[in-house]
Amino acid sequence: MIDLFIQTFPLRIADYLDIILSIILIYFIYRLLKGSTALNIVIAFLIIYLVWVAVSFFKMRILTEIIGQFISVGAIAIIIIFQPEIRRYFAMLGSKSVSRSRNGRFFFWKMNKSETDKFNSIAIIQAYKHLSQSKTGALIVLLRNNDLETIIQTGEVLDCKINTQLIETIFFKNTPLHDGAVIIKGNFIKAARCILPVSTNYNLPPHLGLRHRSAIGISEQTDAIAIVVSEQTGNISIAKAGRLEEDVTPTRLQEFLNEEFA
Repeated sequence: MIDLFIQTFPLRIADYLDIILSIILIYFIYRLLKGSTALNIVIAFLIIYLVWVAVSFFKMRILTEIIGQFISVGAIAIIIIFQPEIRRYFAMLGSKSVSRSRNGRFFFWKMNKSETDKFNSIAIIQAYKHLSQSKTGALIVLLRNNDLETIIQTGEVLDCKINTQLIETIFFKNTPLHDGAVIIKGNFIKAARCILPVSTNYNLPPHLGLRHRSAIGISEQTDAIAIVVSEQTGNISIAKAGRLEEDVTPTRLQEFLNEEFA
């Protein structure tokens, strides 16, 4: 059977190389888009393309013509929809964070050790404990697979190590950085005063303010986790995958962070 297949479809060395490089490219694109809503759009485009191939094979002329018109403008649509991801891709290729150290790895590139150190959840828990006691409003977004570079650029880029006192200082109401979200990736505070997308879910309880709706919004669109302190009650809430867990204790917060970032 294998011999018959080889005779029917002879493959050159260039064909094998083509297949390998295509698989590598698809995997790299998946890693780049993983954790964002862009991945779902790519899957939708792929399904449409496969349907077009199927209707073309069975010579369904009307469907072939309709879907073909959509496919013909697909390249332009992809550039428009994925403009932030494309920009991040080229920026990543020339990023100084890519090194040849023996620490973390991203695909063929190895990342700096600072990006792969064990997550320092204690500093965040202590900060939230103090912020909750003083009823200081706060919103922190913890990144996972997607780096949210476009969100980071809406605020003040800091790129400094996590520190309890620094987090509390940022959210102190008289500081210029307190309004907005703090973005944390690994053990680094990437930016402060960032603007997040607000959830459009009309079924949310009316008592939820802008911080909570922004926390839910970013967790709906990405795999990031948002932690909120209410300015009115001092209660801590966690937003993940569009769902909000309210009245979280510092102990529960520690358990949650250990589960998610262990």
